[in-house]
Amino acid sequence: MLPTAAEQAARPTRPARIRIASHNLGNPMSDHDLELYLLRHAHAGDPTEWAGDDDLRPLSRKGRRQAQQMAEMLSARGFAPDLLLSSPRLRARQTAEIVGAEIGVKVAIDDRLAAPLDLDDLSQILDDLGGQRIVLVGHDPDFSELAGALAGCGRLEMRKGALARFDIELPLGPGSGTLRWLVPPDLLAD
Repeated sequence: MLPTAAEQAARPTRPARIRIASHNLGNPMSDHDLELYLLRHAHAGDPTEWAGDDDLRPLSRKGRRQAQQMAEMLSARGFAPDLLLSSPRLRARQTAEIVGAEIGVKVAIDDRLAAPLDLDDLSQILDDLGGQRIVLVGHDPDFSELAGALAGCGRLEMRKGALARFDIELPLGPGSGTLRWLVPPDLLAD
């Protein structure tokens, strides 16, 4: 169950080997506890050229195109997550909303995805959510560091607009995820 807005407002906001396998989007879960998808927000331009509040920096035209292409790829494969949870920052929300609209899943917001995020924070978020197929939309450097920690390799680069799938064995910890795939936005470009 998702925390209420009041509950959300009240909250304060080592290398092993990488296990990589190929799986289809719709593969039934059998050897893991949950599927976790990390979607880094799409392109939002150069932050040094943005004069306003960084939380309000929107997607660029390129970013909207990246998000739409990712959304169409997921939709074409019948992707249906239990939950699509986004950072409240505008560029992440816009990415999530584009994907959610295409796959027919409503976007929920969690302020914790805008704050520094590590495995302990991720574990708390997952404990609070429930569900077996969860998409989180957020930012770097947190997502690259989380991806690396889950895979047990230190850091795994998540480019803007990239989507990674991990099969997670609980309890969550370093190396508790198997990287099934990582889709960079360039792969989907027309």
